[in-house]
Amino acid sequence: MSERISTFLRERIDARDFPSAVYLVAERGEIVLHGALGLAVVEPERIEARPDTIYDMASLTKVLVTGLLAAKLIEDGDFPLDGRVGDFLKEFDNEDKKIITISDLSTHTSHLRAWSPLYLSVSDRSEVIGEIGKTPLDFHQPVVTYSDLNFITLGTLIERFVEKRLDYTALEILFDPLGLKETFFNPAAGLKRRIAASEMGNEFEKQTCVELGYLPLAGGPREGGTQNGFRDYQIWGEVHDGNAWFMGGVAGHAGVFSTAEETFKIAQQFLPNYTTLLKPETCALFQTSFTKGMNEDRSLAFQLASTPESTAGSRLSPQSFGHLGFTGTSLWIDPAFDRVFILLTNRTHNRELPFENINWVRRHFHDLAVDFLEKKS
Repeated sequence: MSERISTFLRERIDARDFPSAVYLVAERGEIVLHGALGLAVVEPERIEARPDTIYDMASLTKVLVTGLLAAKLIEDGDFPLDGRVGDFLKEFDNEDKKIITISDLSTHTSHLRAWSPLYLSVSDRSEVIGEIGKTPLDFHQPVVTYSDLNFITLGTLIERFVEKRLDYTALEILFDPLGLKETFFNPAAGLKRRIAASEMGNEFEKQTCVELGYLPLAGGPREGGTQNGFRDYQIWGEVHDGNAWFMGGVAGHAGVFSTAEETFKIAQQFLPNYTTLLKPETCALFQTSFTKGMNEDRSLAFQLASTPESTAGSRLSPQSFGHLGFTGTSLWIDPAFDRVFILLTNRTHNRELPFENINWVRRHFHDLAVDFLEKKS
């Protein structure tokens, strides 16, 4: 452990930014730092975080699973980056969606809206893609608009292409070949006490739905511990994201759980010197900006450090790429130095709204980690 990093994260735990943090820093394929602090669960019981605590990775699913699978399929052929989504999904073979490509989904340039509570519009997972397909595009939003709908669509597209549900495809093509045992969708009930807890109910999403006009003030409870489709119990051991939960815990934008060490093993697949799943040249997709001159620099699935206000910090190279998860997770990769930076927190747990914006914490963590690496070498 690094004393400076641990002290800093302990200060943020004491300030109640998040109850726990697990961090991992690696260089040239080797783990250099790996530590755990705080409580993975505060309520209904107190459980300390450990280096092998399992976290809800939230939107890191977009890169760890969906983006990586997309790159593998692109590499194998018949799944072109410039291919029309409507050629694979009949729900997108309509007048306005026919312009959308796989590249548009993977770089968040499709003009799909940023978010929608699909669980309020349809009654079954199978209806989700049809609902997205008939939702009007928004040409008034920024060209690059980060959107869960993009990766729900991309995940569904992959499922249709391989004729298998996303979790089974991930297990077969990613998790098993990498020897991962603690990375999965829908963790088994017996693992619950090893998993960091999340929010008490879905109060954040409920309030968001009210604010955006999707929902009047919440009505009475429904059978099964939900209220207007929102959980009202401690979310612990199941996915926090409402759309992913509605979709059975398996979606292209959220749903995967993992540890810091197994996240590192997947992160190695994005680096040409260490990947075992891809051809080294395919890794260029993750550090190449497909959105030059736009409001964000985006590669395949990732944001690049050259994006203004990215969470890379001041010490990562401009070609670094990374992603965040709403629950408090973060992964950044610096291909110039073969470095990986992972910070896992559960900022949605044991916290009244609003949740703390921890982007500055992520930046400072990266700066401290690079300083440690450079002093070590």
